Amino acid sequence: MHPLLQTLCGHGPVLTDGAWGTELQARGLAPGETPDLWNLSHPEAVQTVAQAYVEAGSQIILTNTFGANRFRLADCDAAEQVAVINQAGVALSKAAAGNDALVFASIGPSGKLIMSGDVTEDELSEAFVEQAEALAAGGADGLVIETMQDIAEATLAIAAAKATGLPVVASMVFDSGKHFDRTMMGATPEQVAAGLIAAGADVIGANCGQGIAGFVAICARLQAAAEGRPVWIKANAGLPQMQDGKAVYAMGAAEFADIVPAVLAAGATFIGGCCGTSPAFIRATHAMLHAGK
Repeated sequence: MHPLLQTLCGHGPVLTDGAWGTELQARGLAPGETPDLWNLSHPEAVQTVAQAYVEAGSQIILTNTFGANRFRLADCDAAEQVAVINQAGVALSKAAAGNDALVFASIGPSGKLIMSGDVTEDELSEAFVEQAEALAAGGADGLVIETMQDIAEATLAIAAAKATGLPVVASMVFDSGKHFDRTMMGATPEQVAAGLIAAGADVIGANCGQGIAGFVAICARLQAAAEGRPVWIKANAGLPQMQDGKAVYAMGAAEFADIVPAVLAAGATFIGGCCGTSPAFIRATHAMLHAGK
């Protein structure tokens, strides 16, 4: 295990952060606007999101770089700014974290499908290498490959991330199948664990896709197949309901935190939130983790 992860995991559950997109929207990010560009155009707003999670108790915060790969940035004519956008994202989170939290930089999916011929494996690999190298050069403490739906794409991203020498988290989405225990491509938690481990991930996990209650069983299955690796879980705040064209999450922070012990009992080492969560969710989870201490 990477020395940094060994140190982190030796002190009980590690609290990560919550959603970024909705927090930026609350600060003026328009629907359809590319969040990653705000690292350059609205750096103060991005840093306040990171700071809010640090103040809520996050031991690890991510970066506003989820979609900062050449393919997604090309959609807004910013493909030539991959390095500067990613490095700015790390700098903003590092400034907020100070000595109070670590920064694990976010790498999301490319938005392209290998199986449909949208992109070749070599093209994907080059894009992930470009982003991972920029994040590492920016001073990230670790890399989080998240919200992945295709093990093949995740494998390419892991290889790019591992080449930096930083600890690598790889997290998939389980939102398909009768019991919502499959990826979009039909992979089970056991198949995902095997694929991510074979690719070299230091930490395996799941994020997004469904509410936290559904992550208890998924976490247990990942942990059973993890071969000793830590498990990373970042769940949504329940399932969203569309109201006036916006996704609204009914679950509150206290209800979310009440389910966290079950996820930890199922084997999670890293715990945080995804869509619909906020600093209030992290604060409630922090309070639960430290109750009686």
